[in-house]
Amino acid sequence: MVLALWVCGLVVVAVAVGLFVFGLRRRLIQRSGGTFDCSLRWDVSEEPDPSGKGWVYGVARYSGDRVDWFRVFSYAPRPRRALERAAIEVVDRRLPEGEEELALLSDAVVLGCLHRETRLELAMSEDALTGFLAWLEAAPPGQRVNVA
Repeated sequence: MVLALWVCGLVVVAVAVGLFVFGLRRRLIQRSGGTFDCSLRWDVSEEPDPSGKGWVYGVARYSGDRVDWFRVFSYAPRPRRALERAAIEVVDRRLPEGEEELALLSDAVVLGCLHRETRLELAMSEDALTGFLAWLEAAPPGQRVNVA
């Protein structure tokens, strides 16, 4: 009986420490500011996929001339993807369709992009989209930026 209580106590402590580290990571990502909620679907086809498959919820952070994208449900301290401003080409913009509406935040807008010949989609709020497009267009002189 004592052993079972001791094991249950260890499990509760391990879960509490895991949740604490998870929350601490999120605070460290957001500490420097310039973050926004952003779902990502990497390496998609040209045709919209309304099934909602492939979307990963994350947080994006502006960092100089790139946007670092972090998975929300991860302990990794480094970004999963880094998108350089000069390599991003916006190709379309649309509202979520079909089951995508369930996979994304309620006010999301889907932005289709090319990054180094890889097609990807970013889903973010209208406010975050306005900031993202302004950031893209604010590239230093001489950099090629394509915004559709």
